[in-house]
Amino acid sequence: MGSTPSTSRWAMLAVLCASLLLVAMDATILNVALPSLIDHMEPSPMEQLWIVDLYGLVLGGLLITCGAIGDRFGRKRLFIAGFVLFGLASVVAATAHAPAQLIAGRALLGVGGAMVMPSTLSLIRNIFTDDRERTLAIGIWASVAGAGAAIGPLVGGHLVEAFGWSAAFWLNVPVVIVTVAAGLWLLPEYRAPQHGSLDWFSAVLSVLGIIALAWGIKHVAKGNPAPVDLLIFAASVLLLGLFAYRQLRSPDPLLDVRLFRNRAFTAAALGTLMAMLAIGAALFLISLWLQYIHGYTPSEAGLRTLPAAIATLLGSLSTPWLLQRVSVRALMTFGLGALAIGFTVLAAVPETTYPLVAMILVALGIGDGIAITTAAAVLVSAVPPERAGQAGAVEETNYELGIGLGVALLGSIHGRLFVNHMIGLPLQGDQLETARGSVGGAAYIADQIGGTTGARVLEIAQQAYDSALTTTSWISAAMVGAVTVLTFVLVPKGFKATAAH
Repeated sequence: MGSTPSTSRWAMLAVLCASLLLVAMDATILNVALPSLIDHMEPSPMEQLWIVDLYGLVLGGLLITCGAIGDRFGRKRLFIAGFVLFGLASVVAATAHAPAQLIAGRALLGVGGAMVMPSTLSLIRNIFTDDRERTLAIGIWASVAGAGAAIGPLVGGHLVEAFGWSAAFWLNVPVVIVTVAAGLWLLPEYRAPQHGSLDWFSAVLSVLGIIALAWGIKHVAKGNPAPVDLLIFAASVLLLGLFAYRQLRSPDPLLDVRLFRNRAFTAAALGTLMAMLAIGAALFLISLWLQYIHGYTPSEAGLRTLPAAIATLLGSLSTPWLLQRVSVRALMTFGLGALAIGFTVLAAVPETTYPLVAMILVALGIGDGIAITTAAAVLVSAVPPERAGQAGAVEETNYELGIGLGVALLGSIHGRLFVNHMIGLPLQGDQLETARGSVGGAAYIADQIGGTTGARVLEIAQQAYDSALTTTSWISAAMVGAVTVLTFVLVPKGFKATAAH
């Protein structure tokens, strides 16, 4: 592919970023819409978790396959088809009257997002051939990806208050129409013609393996997993092991697992997963904390998560400049370290107030922005252009799977701890079960009962939520801290992200 004129390159980037913004926002936009949705649909605690995190898990499970499809059949074609599906799925979700339809809509959104996301990063790799321009473009891409997840609660809060929870999905439709029209006109087509036919068996292995892994982690984290949950978790290890074996033996793999022999590549993939796991869980738990513990409306809660979005934007946009002057190891370690420090402060301070939470959100946002932008630059530059779809799939699989697992793993741990702390409730029967199930359930029962009994239920729920948040934050800090150390060990000293040729 020849050189693209400068103005066209940046116009193409704007189209790709517009689509990415929606896909990223949909990972977190329901965080503040969940209380309104609970009041309207009354989903069970398990249905609530699926509504929130199924999108990211489906998207993460399909990214490797979609990256390979784009390489073979055309990245623009996959991008356009995926975004059209994303728009149709938004209508399915917006018109839902029962949890099952909403969950189905979120699953379809995940499929559409999986078709879009590998195309955005891989097309950037092909559109921007100059190293400096590519690094800046990746910085903008990462800032949109990170800030999109962070502003999801803000946008969702205002829409929910003004028009109800379904507006969080109706928002997508006009943006999809405009972006598809612009994409058809502006974007170049790119495919790797030397690739053979798609290994559909490997594709099925990767999808089932990743979704089974997420399911297993989700249910084991809840505590007291059923035998079938442990069986699914074991099956995920087997499926992913067989997938890796087939890729090693294939002359044209869906994912060249040999790339992970590159220690910096492995560190970048792991860093992306952990950064997004941390920020996804933090935004989910803090959004609920703002609404249920401090009584903010959805728009007020969304506004108070804005420091994370601004900090992510600043962290991402400063990274291309920093990459010219600082080693990858230093930047990755700093970014992940800031995330670990944020969780440590959240856990260690006995009296949590919003000013403190705002500072924590800034630390999390800066760390997330620097970590994912540095990781994207490493992953994309480590592969030749014909493998750009694979690099994009690795980055975005870890990005989306990280958000989904953040809610599934840390959200489930927090939920289990919350139940354990919900003792001394002046309730019986169904009311007791509902109140113990989630902080939303407790708030609903407290509002129904009213009076001193209702106030007592809400007080116990708030104390239980805070206690569970403290323990979950310690666990998060330990996880991110361990990956920070591992990243420092894996990335060679003085390593720079430069393009592969």
